Formats: sequence, C-alpha cells, structure tokens
Amino acid sequence: MDVMDEATRRAWAYVSRVAEPPHRLLSELVATEGVVAAAERIRRRDIDPKLLRATEARYDLDCARDDLEVLDRMGGRLLTDTDEEWPHLAFAAFRGVDHARRPQGRPPLVLWVLGPLLLCDVAERSAAIVGTRAATSYGEYVAADLAAGLVERDFAVVSGGAYGIDGAAHRATLAADGDTVAVLAAGLDVPYPAGHSALLHRVGKHGLLVSEYPPGTRPTRRQFLTRNRLVAALGRATVVIEAGVRSGAANTAGWADALGRQVCAVPGPITSASSVGCHELLKRDGVTLVTRAADIVELVGRSGEFAPDLDRPTTGLDDLDDVELAVFDALPGRGMSTVDEIAVTAGLPATDVLGPLTMLNVRGLAVQENGGWKLAKRWPPAAQLPLV
Repeated sequence: MDVMDEATRRAWAYVSRVAEPPHRLLSELVATEGVVAAAERIRRRDIDPKLLRATEARYDLDCARDDLEVLDRMGGRLLTDTDEEWPHLAFAAFRGVDHARRPQGRPPLVLWVLGPLLLCDVAERSAAIVGTRAATSYGEYVAADLAAGLVERDFAVVSGGAYGIDGAAHRATLAADGDTVAVLAAGLDVPYPAGHSALLHRVGKHGLLVSEYPPGTRPTRRQFLTRNRLVAALGRATVVIEAGVRSGAANTAGWADALGRQVCAVPGPITSASSVGCHELLKRDGVTLVTRAADIVELVGRSGEFAPDLDRPTTGLDDLDDVELAVFDALPGRGMSTVDEIAVTAGLPATDVLGPLTMLNVRGLAVQENGGWKLAKRWPPAAQLPLV
C-alpha cells in the first residue's frame, strides 16, 4: 500500500467533517470519483441535490489542515478502507443491515485512531462490554470480572469509554495488561466524559481510541447512538451488563443483532432497576444468558473453544456406583442395622451388600460395630443428604 500523499489526506479529513456520518451519498461520491475529486465537487457545489443540502452548513468550513495537525501532534492516524489496518471483515457485516429500517447501518467513511494496536487485529478476536452509566457495585464487579476473563483468553475488550460499566471494563482490561478499544462519540482530543480523561489517555497509550469524528467535535445524543453501531461491529459479541429498557446499551445490542453478531446479557437481581433492560433482552430469541467469560468465548471463539463445566460442590458420595449408593442410603441414621436389614432396605440380595459395605467402610462413610452397620458420625442421616 502506498503512503497517502498530503492532498489525499486533507481530502479525507475534509469529507470527514463536511456531513454528519454516515452518509450514503457522500460515501458513494467518494467511491465513484475518488476522495480528492469528490472534495472538489463538494466545494464547487456540483453534487446531488440531497448531498448539496446535507453539506450546506459545513462545505466551506475547511479545517482539514488544522485537524491533521492536531492528529499528528497527538500521534494518531487517519484510517480509510484503503489502509491495511481497516477492519474489512468486521465492517462487511454492514452489508446485511436492513437500510430501510436502519439508514445509519453503514460502515464509516473515515476513522480517526490513536494507539499502538492495529484495529484489524483487535476486531478479529474481541467482545464488546456495554451497560449503564449508573452502574451498581454488582454491575461494575461483573464487568471487571468478564473483562479480565476475556483478557486471560486472549480477547480484546471494546466499549464506549463512558462512566459505569464501560469504565469498569476498560480499567479491568488495562489492569490485566489486555487490549481494549474505546469508541468515542467525540473527537480524539475531546476527553468525554471529562472524569475519564486519565482513563482515556491510558487507553490511547496502551490500546486504541477510535472516532468517526474529527478533532474538536463535541458529543451529541445523535452521535452517541451513531457511535454504538461501531462498538457492535468491532465486537464479535456484545455483552450487556445492567441497562435500562431504553438505553444506549440496549441500542448497541440492537445494532449487534442487526449486524448478525451474538447478543449476550448478564442477569441481575429481579429487584434491581439497573438490570431491567438485561432481563428484557433475555426474553428475546437469540439472546444468550452469560455469567462468565468462558460463556462468551464459547459463542465467538475459535472452533473447539468450549466453556469448561461449572465447578460443583463435591462430596464423598460422588464416586460411588449405583449399588454402593443404594447400600449407603439403606444405612440407618440412628442405631445399627444388620446386613440382612440393610439388604431388605436396599432391595438387594444379602450377598451383594457385603462388598459395598466394605468399600463404604474403607472410604470412611460407614462403620461396623457389634455385628451391625451404621453411618459414620461425620455424615448426616441419609434423609438429610442432598439428592445427587
């Protein structure tokens, strides 16, 4: 790939600002004419009437030189689909979106990026973790636990840099020396929220900051909702941890579903308003309940990556065969029983009971006294034992 010359670079920076992204007609003009010619046609106002209207407010606001100086000063880079780093496979999912229902369901024209990772590499093995800004301690704990577990399994964590669940996911990933991506609804030089300025700086230093918006852009509600499609596209699964029914996290889950991505939700207490959105998601077909990072990896990891069985409480009864367990259950909780009495209770011939009784004695589960048998003292009566 040839290095982008300065005229082309400025043209990309110009079209990045000239219309609110994503814009179908602008993308089509660039694809047809080339970015330099497209930029000149926009300046001359020699374009489709609908695009003419969409660029009316900004066409003469040419900040490309200043925007690129800010980017260079920060150490960032401008990415387009001509770059090797462009996540072509991840963004190919936009082709399957119903654009009549979701007109914003298109790939970005330009991305402003800061950080040492390669976006194409990150998107190959990643999961998005999103949720409410007003997270509870439970939600932040789960976000951190899932993020750390994903890092352990060599997954990158994508989120939106916001307070609450997003921040917990980014911090836990950084603490575990993992790869994390914050997709912003503002310019790279506009730390938002301001309280995450230090966190976003760390993400830009060790992971990736990604924005569809040029430097100096302040976030708006519309931009947050537009940004969510990129969070969903860059994660092979979107995991929602605590969310309202109508929330940015629920919106991101909607984009993930539209893009054909796995949608996952973490359940919370039924009394928690913060988890209502997750519980509503879990009622939908295709949404998977997850409680640990291994569940997510099993959904979107490589072939053969299965979640290990859940740890279960173990007892001394786990290794008993059916006959031994029947004899064990026949032992009295109090007092003693003869071999014949145990055989009757177990429904077995007396000759088939002596071997299992000896084995139970060796395992410390039964004791013999004065010609009779009983449970070892450390075991509760059989009626009190859990059914296994």
